[in-house]
Formats: sequence, structure tokens, C-alpha cells
Amino acid sequence: MKAIMFSSPSPALTLAISITIFSAFLIAPSSSTPRLLSTLSPPKHPFLRYHNGPLLKGNYSINLIWYGKFIRSQQSTIIDFIQSLSPNALTPSQPSVASWWRTIDNYNPQAGPTNLELLSQVFANKYNYGRSLKSSDIVALSNIIQGPDQINLVLTSADVTVDGFCSSRCGMHVRGKYAASYIWVGNSASQCPGKCAWPFHQTPPLKAPNRDVGVDGMVINIATLLAGAVTNPSGKGYYQGSAKGPLEAVSVCAGVFGAGAYPGYPGKVLVDPKSGASFNAYGLNGRKYLLPAMWDPTTLKCSPLV
Repeated sequence: MKAIMFSSPSPALTLAISITIFSAFLIAPSSSTPRLLSTLSPPKHPFLRYHNGPLLKGNYSINLIWYGKFIRSQQSTIIDFIQSLSPNALTPSQPSVASWWRTIDNYNPQAGPTNLELLSQVFANKYNYGRSLKSSDIVALSNIIQGPDQINLVLTSADVTVDGFCSSRCGMHVRGKYAASYIWVGNSASQCPGKCAWPFHQTPPLKAPNRDVGVDGMVINIATLLAGAVTNPSGKGYYQGSAKGPLEAVSVCAGVFGAGAYPGYPGKVLVDPKSGASFNAYGLNGRKYLLPAMWDPTTLKCSPLV
């Protein structure tokens, strides 16, 4: 893994697909009024139809583009999560985060698995585009690293605002022109934790497993968008509903984190007896995470880890 100094990006690209994801609620593209989780239920019969388009299958490298200020513990929480998705086969104990990701392999299994490796990091901590970003700024940041087998993940810190952040989205994934996919996720800790960091910010709240509501919420949204980017990269993959506002591999299971989930209740999850933190997955280096359920095409159900 290598670190890259920030440099001026290439001209902004045209967004091909923008998926708006809330951990707590989804907003339809044609609607200006959010639907709270208390009124939102996953489809009674979630079913993702394959629309015969390409999927991201094979080996892909992930590049993290840190925009703004992230402390070391925040970076390590996200890095450990990324590295837990496809750990080396020689890793003594395979983390359950990897088991969650392997559900992706059930999407068009004839095409083989999807393996992810953390390749490089870019640190843009001087706010080169300011603290209020437009969508075109996100795309320009995404374009810093180019390569057909690259997934570029832009992460914005809690003091950075982005067009539509909190009002209509917590992140997006975009079809790549110079990379396989572009993903953006923001830290909502100071802006809208009740929306983008649910269920760590609810009544009563679950305790974040890494003691950081904003970053643990980011992990949920990163997981959601990575799954969507791989299974529906160009809008012709697996989804339910309209192509303009699709429900994808994880977003079709909105609000489900454990068995017995229903709108407003994430389901039964594990609780660390020492810290009281809620989680359902183990990662590398002893990390704990709370991951959303993913729709499994072999069982045709939303499958939480616990």
C-alpha cells in the first residue's frame, strides 16, 4: 500500500450513475421530502432482477482519497474494514467481514468472485477545493488515480459539506470512465448522524463498535455502496425498481442488521460485554463492525450476519 501526495486533478467527468443512500432512509429522486425509516420498509418481497449488464468481477484495487481531516484511529477503522473484505488466504483466521462480502460471489457466480485489495491512499488534508464541495469536485477528486481495475473511494471529513449531503444522500457510486468505479461517502457526525449514521444515532441508540459514530456510520455506507458498485456498476446489473432510483444489493435490505429487524428496529445484534458496543462482524486486527444485511440471490432473502 502506498501514499500519494495530492496533485491537481484532471477535468471533471460526467456522472453516469448517482445512487443516493441513507442508512436511515432513502429518498426517491423525484421526491424532495425524505421518508423516515419509521415509514420506510424494505420490499415485502425483495428481488433483484439481473438486467444483463456488466458486473465488476475479478481482482480490483481500492484507492482511498481522504479529503479533510481524519485522525489516525478513524483512518485505521476504515482501512481495516477494506482489508477485511478479501483477506489473504494465508490469514490464520478469516474475519466474518469477509463472509459478508463473499455473498457478492453469488451474483452471476459463473463469472467468478470479486476480490478487493487496498492499493494506495491520497491525503488531501489542505482542503484544495474548500470545505463546501460540489458533485463535480467529488468526481475530480475521484479522477486523481486512473486505471481500469481501480475503485476510487473519496471520503470527506465531518467539517466538509457536499451538495445533497444529509438532505438527499450520504454517498454515491458512479460509473467510472478512467477507473472501474468512483464512490464517495461523507462523515455525518456533526451534520446528520440521525440520517447517515443510523442506527448508532437513534432512540435508544446503539453504541458504535469503534467508538466513533461518524466513522462507524461511514463503514455502513461504504459497505452499501461497494456492494452496489460491484453488482450494478453501470445501471444494468442487479437491482429492483426504477433504474433512476434502484434498490441494490444492500439498499434493498434497508435498516436490516440482525434477525427480527423491522422499520425503526435494526434487529438483534451482538453486544460487546465490556464496552457495550453493538456489532455483527469481526474484521482484521480485532476490529468489530456493524454491517447491513445483503440480499442473497441463492436464498432470495436479505441475509444479516447474525
